[in-house]
This record gives sequence, structure tokens and C-alpha cells, in this order.
Amino acid sequence: MKVFEESKIGTIPVKNRIIRSATHDGMVGPDGAPTEELIRKYVGLAKNEVGCIITGYAGVSTEGMSNYPGMLKIHEDSLIPAYEKLVSAVHEAGAPIVLQIAHCGRQTSSKKIGEQKVAPSNVLHTFYPDPAKVMDDVLIYAMINDFVDAAVRAEKAGFDAVQLHGGHGYILHDFLSEHGNRRNDSFGGNLKNRTKVVELIIQGIKEKTSLPVWIKISAEDNRKNGMRIDSTIEILKRLEAAGLDAVEVSCGTVADGMNTMRSKLMPMAPVFKYREPVASFPEPLKKVFLPVANLVNPLFKQPTPLENFNVPNAEKIKSALNIPVIVVGGIHKLSDMEDIISSGKADYVSMCRPFICEPNLVKKLHDGTQTEAKCIMCNYCGLVIEKEPTRCLYGRMR
Repeated sequence: MKVFEESKIGTIPVKNRIIRSATHDGMVGPDGAPTEELIRKYVGLAKNEVGCIITGYAGVSTEGMSNYPGMLKIHEDSLIPAYEKLVSAVHEAGAPIVLQIAHCGRQTSSKKIGEQKVAPSNVLHTFYPDPAKVMDDVLIYAMINDFVDAAVRAEKAGFDAVQLHGGHGYILHDFLSEHGNRRNDSFGGNLKNRTKVVELIIQGIKEKTSLPVWIKISAEDNRKNGMRIDSTIEILKRLEAAGLDAVEVSCGTVADGMNTMRSKLMPMAPVFKYREPVASFPEPLKKVFLPVANLVNPLFKQPTPLENFNVPNAEKIKSALNIPVIVVGGIHKLSDMEDIISSGKADYVSMCRPFICEPNLVKKLHDGTQTEAKCIMCNYCGLVIEKEPTRCLYGRMR
């Protein structure tokens, strides 16, 4: 099967075409460095034959941090030794590893991060309504340098590549999108100007390192004047010309709700345990409202389809670009993976939730023990990250 053929993502050798997509694990020390627990988790994935590991997002600056606990950080040189240890362990276990670098922009809480958040424009966020400081040129170029410096640290630590988080409503997504970017200067307005920040980051990384640069991008979202596939393709053409080496195709923003991580029903039990403000309700109140929420839950329309939902956009992107295309989103069946790759819809597939449920999934697919993931896409894991390290909760919240 083509899924299990050895290949290269640019210059990076991989043993198969199944990638562990970036996942917030919540396993860091007080300084934001990876813990021994996280190293063991990544080594386990590598030993169980995953083709490549993309880390959870690592913050490039203090004002770019997530309000979720346990976000990786890569904003200081003092963190390099901890990442060297992580990379060395994963390489020894047989897999390449890519550091995802990110800035949360307005998609965080100023109170939680301890300073005012920043954004290209002060657009109200549904779930993070506190105002963001609109970035001037000084702040924009400082952010560009933060991304470049993070990549320099990644190279010193031995990572095989860096991936820019350009999707899901974070700051690079906002710069690329007309919804998040309402500027009328050289960083906003037309597509060329909206793409400028990411182009400068890629060019800066290429000038200061020899690392391949990937991007995760939301090809489309549900925001008014947001990302649409035709403009996304034009953006990616410009980024490819700037030196982009690979793209991972995703969709949506946090404000879109369950669009990026889809499920048949809203995961009400973990909502009441982990999502504020209801998580802080008195227990007697929760006992009253949770059954009511479960009763009306089927009335809430959820995005469809549940499986392979980014594949059509990945196929369009692949036909327009010359760099490797990775697709993520509801990919669970080996037959689907084989079809995606053998038919040329994408070059690689990536998964997040199935690996939370089954770290040894690739090995089981390869040896024929299973033909699909056991993950049922309940999305309980997508809520636990708001307060605790990521883990599969299905069957534990009855």
C-alpha cells in the first residue's frame, strides 16, 4: 500500500505517509519546556511507527501564549536544552519531529496571559471578548522576529522542520483573513498585503536557518469575509514562492465551534466539567442543567461531513502547488487514507484525535490488527485541554 511506502517530505525521510498532527498535550514544566511525560508520549508514537510527529503549538512570545494551561514555549534560548533532549529521544526512536510555532493573537485571554493580547485588528472574538491591542509596525516586525528567532532555536535543538500555525483563528490566520485583518496599511486590504507577514516570516527563517518551513492553514472557515478556498490557493502560491516547503490543510476557527474537530453531538458532559463559565457552576445546579442540555443537544446542528472533510480542499490545493500537501480532519479509516494518497488528493494524511485514543494506531494499521481507528470523534478530549493534560475521556464521564 502507498500509505506505508517510504518517502521524503521535501528533504525529510519518513517511513510512511501517516503524520501525527499538532496536538496540545498540556505536558510542560513551569517554564514551558517539554516534560519527561511528553518525551515518553512522543517516543511511544515514534516506536509505534508514526511517520512524523508535529508537536503541539509552541508560543513564540509571552503575549502570544494560550490561555490553556500547559502550552509549550520556545520564546527563550534557555529552553533549547530541553528540546534537544526531546528531539534526540524521538530521533532515536525512529521518527522525524517538526516543531509547530504559534502566536495566539486575539484568541486568548489577556487576564490569563498577564498582559494585553495583540491582533492585526480589534475584532471581537466570541469566546475571548476582551479587547486586543491593534498592532503597529513596531509590534508586527517584533512578532515576525519572534517567529524567526523561534525557528533558530528549533534548529539548534535539532528539529527537522518548523510548522507555522496559520490556521484555526490564531494570529497568522487573522493576518491572512479579511475577517480578522481590517487594516488599510501595507499589512492589510488586498490579498498581497494580507499575506506579507507570513511571507516575511518564511523569508526570515530561510535567511537564518536551513530548516524546511511548513504551514498549517485553514483553507476555509465560517467567518464573514473569512478564509475561502480560492483565496487560500492564491495565498499559498505566494507563500510557495517565498520558500514554503509543505502545507497541512485544515479548516475553521475556534469561533466556528465544532468545525475543526467535528462530532455528531456537542460533548455536553465535558462542557459542564471543563468549559467556563458552566464548569464553575455549583454541582447541584449542574445536576439540574446537564440533563436538560443533553435533552436539547440533538437540536444543535453540527458541521458535516464528519469524515475526510478537508480532502476536497486539499485536492484543489495540491493541483495548484508543487510542494507536498498534508491533509487532516476526520481521517480514521485505512481505506480512506489509501484512496487519498493513491488517487493524488494529498501526499500525506495527518491525525490528532485518533492518536490520543490509540498511540499505537499506525502499528496496528500496518500489521493488519485494525483497519480503522477506535476513536469515535466524541470530542471529549477537545474540552479536557482547557484545564488538564490531553487524554481520551470516552467512557470515563458516564
